[in-house]
Amino acid sequence: MTMELETEFLKRHRNGQDTDAQMCEWQDCPHEGAHRAPKSRDELNTFRWFCTVHAREYNRSWNYYDGMSDDEVEADVRQDTVWHRPTWRLGSNDPANLETAINFDSINDPFDILKNARSDGSSSKPSSPSYSPDIIRALSVFELTSPGNVDTVKQRYKELVKRYHPDAKGLKSGSDEKIKNVNAAYNILIDFVTC
Repeated sequence: MTMELETEFLKRHRNGQDTDAQMCEWQDCPHEGAHRAPKSRDELNTFRWFCTVHAREYNRSWNYYDGMSDDEVEADVRQDTVWHRPTWRLGSNDPANLETAINFDSINDPFDILKNARSDGSSSKPSSPSYSPDIIRALSVFELTSPGNVDTVKQRYKELVKRYHPDAKGLKSGSDEKIKNVNAAYNILIDFVTC
């Protein structure tokens, strides 16, 4: 600004004619405060107003970390990388706090599937019954996960006999061995489900 404009601005401002203009808050500065700067680290949304010259001076002397220890600075920088929001490592949710993380009472669970998760925080995946190695092999031949009942075993046996019988059309060699495995598996499973 030229000297004439500065004196005119000061006259108008002092007389209350130009109330929208901010004055520079630097001590004894007669210029307009057109540039804002935060008051302090704790008041980042509250501003002081300076002219261009004093805004530069204020910015040169501004130190956000003034008065903080090295550990506090490090913690603030780390928090700033995640915008000061709580975070945790992927997969590190504490199973002991699972009940506080999930409100099980608000979930309709008529079959008590989540019962284990409520009680001890462990997985609610149902445990598979332990079968002998013979039963496991027989289930594998029948392509079943559990023996079920007599009707299930008989139905599956009929399907497999139709598929692997030596007289069935289109079968390659080796079907004799397959039908032997099916018969042996049937005997094991039928004994198991009838006991």
